[in-house]
Amino acid sequence: MNYENLLAIAYAEAQAGFDEGGVPVGAALFDADGTLLGRGRNRRVQDNDPSVHGETDAFRKAGRQTNYRDKILVTTLAPCWYCSGLIRQFNIGTVVVGESANFPGHLDWLREAGVKIIELNDEKCTALMRLFIEQAPQIWFEDIGECRH
Repeated sequence: MNYENLLAIAYAEAQAGFDEGGVPVGAALFDADGTLLGRGRNRRVQDNDPSVHGETDAFRKAGRQTNYRDKILVTTLAPCWYCSGLIRQFNIGTVVVGESANFPGHLDWLREAGVKIIELNDEKCTALMRLFIEQAPQIWFEDIGECRH
């Protein structure tokens, strides 16, 4: 499977979120054969809803599935606790991470639950998130649950 091609879909969502003034995290959920089930982006700023992270948006748009163990969740940034909880709750089998340099997420916690983690260390994902953090640090810290005044 070409994970870079799957990441391109999530990255397009992240870029759209950035262009809308939101947190640039995109995600997509795929079946084991690479069929796209749902795609989404962090829209907590756009929708004024702190629960709309990229992973949750893609998950919701994928609709009900009978089994998630064979699914592949692709995200431009390592998942936060909230999204990691979703991955563990529904036993998503594989998570492809665009980058974890700007935010390490909770990849070890996912690995402990048997989730296969594939880190791509994608330069475009890293650069887009770095730019966002520089331009909107307060929004970034809100998103990851760190209040800094």
